[in-house]
Amino acid sequence: MYLQVKLPWNVIIAPENLDIKGVLLQRAILVKVLEEFASRRAHKDLGYHIAVTSLESIGDGKVRQHTGEVLFPVVFSAITFNIFRGEVLEGRVHKVFKHGVFMRCGPMEHIYLSCTKMPGYRYVPGENPEFINEKSPPVGKDDLVRFMVIGTKWLEAEREFQALASLEGDFLGPLPRPEI
Repeated sequence: MYLQVKLPWNVIIAPENLDIKGVLLQRAILVKVLEEFASRRAHKDLGYHIAVTSLESIGDGKVRQHTGEVLFPVVFSAITFNIFRGEVLEGRVHKVFKHGVFMRCGPMEHIYLSCTKMPGYRYVPGENPEFINEKSPPVGKDDLVRFMVIGTKWLEAEREFQALASLEGDFLGPLPRPEI
């Protein structure tokens, strides 16, 4: 799910980027916000960082004693992507294993759908392995699957999320493959 959030942030500007007129200073602050927002990639509570939409306010700068750098408190609006337990989403399968599949959804790359959470499906090995069901389309590499999130996990070291998915429920499962 995409979220619009307002974030307080502290930005440190080097003395050489300070400008009396303020135009270059505002640009330097904005560039620093964009760089730091992108480099942090994700946040445990807010999800993946997608984009900064606006710079709401810039507070009064405070000069750091020994370096001459100036710390500016800023507030900006941003769009983030996070998934929640019970949410129904669509993901694209990118890996197929005997015990399940891994899917991608938005910036998330590690959504695991276990074969135990695919009722009625059985694994078919081969050059292009897939899970088949007599009543539904197969689940294989590059297929689009509608699933329910049953759990998420934040990995601090990698600054990313992992999720577990299920096809147990109404209107969940692979979407029909486009005809070529």
